[in-house]
Amino acid sequence: MQQNIQPKVKKVVLIGGGHSHAIVMKMFGIKPLTGVSLILITTASETAYSGMLPGHIAGFYSHKECHIDLRPLANFAQAQLYIDTVVALDLKNNKILCANGLVVDFDVLSIDIGSTPATISVSGAAEYAIAAKPVSQLLEHWYELIQAVGKNPQEPIRIAIAGGGAGGVELTLSMQSRLHRILDETQQPIQNLEIHLFQRGQELMPNYHQSVRHQLQQILTDRGIKLHIGENVCKIAPKNLTPNPSLQAERGNKEVFEIKCESGLTVECNKIFWVTQASAPEWLKTAGLVTNKQGFILVEDTLQSQTHPQVFASGDIATMINHPRPKAGVFAVRQGKPLFENLQRILLGKSLKPYKPQKQYLSLIGTGDKRAIATRGTFTLPPHKLLWYYKDWIDRRFMERFRFED
Repeated sequence: MQQNIQPKVKKVVLIGGGHSHAIVMKMFGIKPLTGVSLILITTASETAYSGMLPGHIAGFYSHKECHIDLRPLANFAQAQLYIDTVVALDLKNNKILCANGLVVDFDVLSIDIGSTPATISVSGAAEYAIAAKPVSQLLEHWYELIQAVGKNPQEPIRIAIAGGGAGGVELTLSMQSRLHRILDETQQPIQNLEIHLFQRGQELMPNYHQSVRHQLQQILTDRGIKLHIGENVCKIAPKNLTPNPSLQAERGNKEVFEIKCESGLTVECNKIFWVTQASAPEWLKTAGLVTNKQGFILVEDTLQSQTHPQVFASGDIATMINHPRPKAGVFAVRQGKPLFENLQRILLGKSLKPYKPQKQYLSLIGTGDKRAIATRGTFTLPPHKLLWYYKDWIDRRFMERFRFED
């Protein structure tokens, strides 16, 4: 008697709910493959869209408007969803180990977990600064801060942002915009807020054209942001509360931290946000994946690992060997479709297609006041409301792809 032999189901596991993987899942839902099981492992059930995050900080978007809910997306893609943190990879046996003890087998693996600001080298940064990533933790601290300022707007507050790249500059302008509105609404002087921006290099936003850097530096200066350019933060420490009653009253009951720079500059602040050079988790190197010096997975033009063909990577966590690009959300979004196509091709036993990212791209940088600067290569347009509306249209159109009926 002939036995019915069931074909082996191939397991595709996605680690991380980043922009590329959100697109991959949407496309798997539209074009599923028989005999393929899709699994998503992510630390949270929703993922922030980086394009709208500064606008959310500034108060222009609700939490829901700028977050992709991964649960209905996983349902649409017919994918299993595990909310867990990956702690190790066994690439010899194709197994993933998670923090809660979950072990997941895979045939094909894709990693899109973003990056985290590098804080290890600076004394006290990991303990006392608020990292820009993971975004969920940043927002938790931000919500607490705006609530505290709303309750006690008469208390002076000092904020520091370490990192003068595009992310740090946008965060600075967005935070100031939101906090100024709270002070205006409560009829308190905006002088109650003091913001410091630290940049290690001699230029803000070094990956951008000089015209952009000049415009944004002028905007920051005009809005009273205290710029510390060429200042390398080397230590953060809590400052003992002074026994002087008048100074104690001035500070209120807020925490006070001391930021020390290599130059000897010392600044006191109540909150420190860390938006410096990105880094990667150690378990990637431990797994045996080839990475660059910063720990990012080196991938070929096909988005495959250089050493492990069953592993793909995209977004900030990946560095294309032949086409290195800045860690920007636009590249993660653009990688979504070629990643999906190559995942399907490897499952079908077809040859993979190379992907070449564009060298120049349109960047729309919000200035915290519902205006935006547009730049592409050497071409730059100054802040304008129409550019903000264009950016808003692009961002909302992207998010519409991930809205599902309740």
